[in-house]
Order: sequence, then C-alpha cells, then structure tokens
Amino acid sequence: MNHLVSKKNRTLLRELVRTDFKLRYQGSILGYTWSLLRPLLMFVILYIVFVKFLKIGKGVEHYPVYLLLGIVLWGFFTEMTSQSLGSIVGRGDLIRKIKIPRWIIVISSSVSALINLFLNLIIIVIFIILNKVDLHPSALLLPLSLIELYLFSLGVSFFLAAAYVKFRDISYIWEVVLQAGFYATPILYPLTLVPNITFQKILLLNPIAQAVQGARFNVVTTQTVTSSTLSDNTVYILIPVIITLVTLLIGGLYFKKESKYFAENI
Repeated sequence: MNHLVSKKNRTLLRELVRTDFKLRYQGSILGYTWSLLRPLLMFVILYIVFVKFLKIGKGVEHYPVYLLLGIVLWGFFTEMTSQSLGSIVGRGDLIRKIKIPRWIIVISSSVSALINLFLNLIIIVIFIILNKVDLHPSALLLPLSLIELYLFSLGVSFFLAAAYVKFRDISYIWEVVLQAGFYATPILYPLTLVPNITFQKILLLNPIAQAVQGARFNVVTTQTVTSSTLSDNTVYILIPVIITLVTLLIGGLYFKKESKYFAENI
C-alpha cells in the first residue's frame, strides 16, 4: 500500500513540476532559455560595475567563475523560496478539489528550482573550462554545499508557503529580506574585504554564505575564505549546519500544523 502511495506521489510530483515549467514560461519567446540567460545577464552587469569600475574582484583568482558561482547559488535560493512562497495559494483550486499531500506542492517548486540550478551549473562548467580553472579532487565535495543550501532553502520554503496563506504581506517582507541578504552574503565581494575577522566569522554563520564559500573553495580557488580557514573550532564550523537542520525542522513542523487549514484559508 505504501509503495502504491509513494508511486502515486511521484507521479503527482512529476506532473506538478511539468505544469510549473509550462506556466512559468508561457507566452515567452525564449522560453526555458531564460533560466540560463537570467544569471548570465546579472553576471555581466555586476561584473562590469563591480569589477571593471569598482575593482572589487581584483586579486581574486578566477574571479569571473567565482562571481558567477555565487550568483547562481544565490539565484537558486531566491528562486526556490520565492516560488514556494505562493505555491500553496497558487494551487488553491487543486487543494480544495482533490485530497493531496500539501507538502508535495512545495517540493514541486523546489524541484523546478533544482532543475534550473543544474542547468546553470553546466554554464559554470563552461566558464571553468574557458578560464582554465584547475579542478582538484576537492571538487567532488561540491554536492555537500548544494545539499546544505537545498535543505536550508527547503526549511525556509515550508515556512513561507504556510505563512503566506494567512499573511499576504509576507511576500513584500521577503523581497526586502532577499535584497538585504544578497549584500550581507559574500556574493559580489570576497570575504577578505571585510576588515574585521570577527565580522567575517559572523557572516559565515549564515548557511547560504557557508555553502557558497565552500563551493568556491572546492571548485574555483583555495584562496576562498571559509569557516574552516577562519577557525579550527568544530562547534563554530557546525553552527551553520545546525541552523540549517533547525530551520528545516521548524519550517516542516509549522507547515504541517497550518496545512490542516489551507483549504479554508486560501
């Protein structure tokens, strides 16, 4: 019986992801290509402004790849949480008509974002080849950074999706949080530009920052500042991981609690 339910859920998940992709790019001339062009266009603008004019990336080895990887990973977090935020409300008709697991709607949004992430990682591989980045065996650790980023994003997504059903102002608040988070996370600038090592340590308590810096360290350049290079304290290094798991737990529990009332509140 559990096998049948699992199979049914997988089929439903596949259909939700397929529908999400069709609706997202419906009426667009370039269609799915926008999922690749968006981070590239943002990269070009930021590279010209912050590198050519402000000289922020000066001295960072393979900075174009360094910057693009950060933009892609932050873009994944932004896309996944923003899409998930309105996912339950957007599927209101479906929820009222059919009895389905509510969580699968949020998961479908996360899978859509994951597909875009993997497509963008192909672009990064091309940049790695063009910039002649020497890959080391540590590049095999990249999935660990991606898993941390995904789990943290999933926890936030569950919380936002459930909260948005009751509080529609959440979408405006989240836009502000994302803007602030983009600059508080070392996406554009190398962490070495932050003069105080204590501030560097505080910034790296952010699971997104740890995931981004870890990915850069393992794939682009070992000059990247990470939690491990700042401190050999195991507890400090594990704090972002603990925050990730706590966020996932709280988000999941809050979503489960509120899911009972989705149909009547949408």
